Amino acid sequence: MSGISVIEPDLNGAGLRIAIVMARFNTPVCHGLRDACLSELASLGVAEQDILLMTVPGALEIPLVLQTLAESGEYDALIALGAIIRGETYHFELVSNESGAGVTRVGLDYGLPIANAILTTETDEQAEVRMVEKGADAARVAVEMANLQRNLQEALEA
Repeated sequence: MSGISVIEPDLNGAGLRIAIVMARFNTPVCHGLRDACLSELASLGVAEQDILLMTVPGALEIPLVLQTLAESGEYDALIALGAIIRGETYHFELVSNESGAGVTRVGLDYGLPIANAILTTETDEQAEVRMVEKGADAARVAVEMANLQRNLQEALEA
């Protein structure tokens, strides 16, 4: 691959500012996501003072807060944490689809990496099995994508 420019994955979180928006609905699962995410951010070198964590009532409220954070220009990446667990009504599909679309739209509208760790599962048990890995994965995605965006901008300006 000589002659090919390659931007390698970079999981060094030192100096990155990251905000986390967590839904409070399905609290035990959300706390599991949060704890795993914060632990992984620390292991990647993101300083505690560079992390902002806030909560909202549920997954549908996450995109609005992400938008406000993106507009601020203060963060290198954002993380959405939540758990949508199927019930007996169509509400599951509505919340899953609309929250996911909202998170994606904010990221694209502002050119800002957003790690979407809003679980959508059939049961509480499925959510509990996935919460730790998904929370940690969100931290890795946020750091890697923030660094990729920065490195890509530098490469395009060179």
